[in-house]
Amino acid sequence: MTVRPGVRLALDWGDARIGVAACDPAATLAYPVRTVQVRGDENAAIGEILGLVDEYGPLLEVVMGLPRTLKGKEGPAAQKMRRRAAVLRRRLDATTGLRLVDERMTTAAASKDLHAAGRNTRAQRSVIDQAAAVAILEYALSAERATGTPSGELVPPDPGDA
Repeated sequence: MTVRPGVRLALDWGDARIGVAACDPAATLAYPVRTVQVRGDENAAIGEILGLVDEYGPLLEVVMGLPRTLKGKEGPAAQKMRRRAAVLRRRLDATTGLRLVDERMTTAAASKDLHAAGRNTRAQRSVIDQAAAVAILEYALSAERATGTPSGELVPPDPGDA
């Protein structure tokens, strides 16, 4: 199967920090970009994300991790992410896609990988969110390669925004 070409940004959005990753235009390599500090001001954080969208654009899409329970259910954290996605969707250009992708275990996997690379827990704090965003993006790309269809759930533009 193939994957659609195009740059993507991935977000691992937490209450304190947002890990950001990107991929190359051929969608073969995901890599860490930076960590955006939320500091209780999600509007400022969204402004920084929109700046990254401009910097890395034109983008095919933004991929956001959707935190589900281990059983695949959606709880309060997933609902919070859906609200954040709706706010971001309203501020993105209509040509930029926004997808929610299951992020179960990405932070745990990223932490394990960083530990295996010799980073202790304290040293991980500065990059764990970026590594989790890379894991989210790698999952989305590999799922698309395997199935030939985009991974996750498309967040459509609000019809009232047109």
